[in-house]
Amino acid sequence: MFVTDDLAGHRLDFAVSRQLGISRAYAQSLIKDGRVDSPGDRRIKPSIKVELGELYKIDVPPPQKLELEPEPVHFGVVYADQDIIVVDKPAGLVVHPAPGHWRGTLVHGLLYRFPELGNLNGVERPGIVHRLDATTSGLMVVARNGLAQEKLWTQFKLRTVGKSYIALCFGTPRRAEARIDMPIGRDPVDRYRMAAIEGGREAVTDYAVLWSARGYSLLRCDIHSGRTHQIRVHMSAIGCPLVGDFLYAPSKKNPFGEQSGQSKARVFLHSWKLTLSHPRTGEAISFRSHLPDDLKNFLVEIRRTR
Repeated sequence: MFVTDDLAGHRLDFAVSRQLGISRAYAQSLIKDGRVDSPGDRRIKPSIKVELGELYKIDVPPPQKLELEPEPVHFGVVYADQDIIVVDKPAGLVVHPAPGHWRGTLVHGLLYRFPELGNLNGVERPGIVHRLDATTSGLMVVARNGLAQEKLWTQFKLRTVGKSYIALCFGTPRRAEARIDMPIGRDPVDRYRMAAIEGGREAVTDYAVLWSARGYSLLRCDIHSGRTHQIRVHMSAIGCPLVGDFLYAPSKKNPFGEQSGQSKARVFLHSWKLTLSHPRTGEAISFRSHLPDDLKNFLVEIRRTR
């Protein structure tokens, strides 16, 4: 790595990440593992400042062996460029491999359609920076390189990513618009559920009722944190669980029927809008996803029936 004007004066980990197009965390690991040689007798550590004209030798190890076999998996792509992919995930599709879902996940499909994702940051895995429940459809963003992955991780950590959902709940919330600020943690009685409990992690959801009819309410929900089942837990906590949610509304009729087991049963929850800063340009970009046909058809049925 030759230190040019634009890199001079910066930290070594920053310079390595920019030069190789990898994340800063991975650059730090290369330095700490002794894979970066310094000019002269300089002591190598991530925080040293590089100087104009210096030459560093970097030994990048080969990617770890890929244990996942790429598979053709159905999902939509709303947008793609050299840095990001915006995915439109169908309901029923699991994002990560997990017990009971070792094959046919979004990860397998991403590796099949975008094989270069397998080499991110020296580990053969795709650039997942957030996820959706299997029961939920809609928009997700995926990083295509290490720098994009790091920038997106930072945005999610700082909560600067706008995440809006369309949901249908049973009943009508007492307030047409409100903020639900309830911490969420593991249900002390049922380990498969989350719950709004004291001592849980901070979770904030804003909702607005779009319309109500026949005992249902259509909502827009904006989440300001990313807790497991957040919208489902919060709406259940205020007495308005989501339609199709077997886990938090087990006594309610599921209009979508049983779908390949409860863990993948359809919930009326759709990641409708995603807003973020492009990791390369910093430009604010926004994407929207139309409601899938199964959700639209159910809404039409509600509005049509008197």
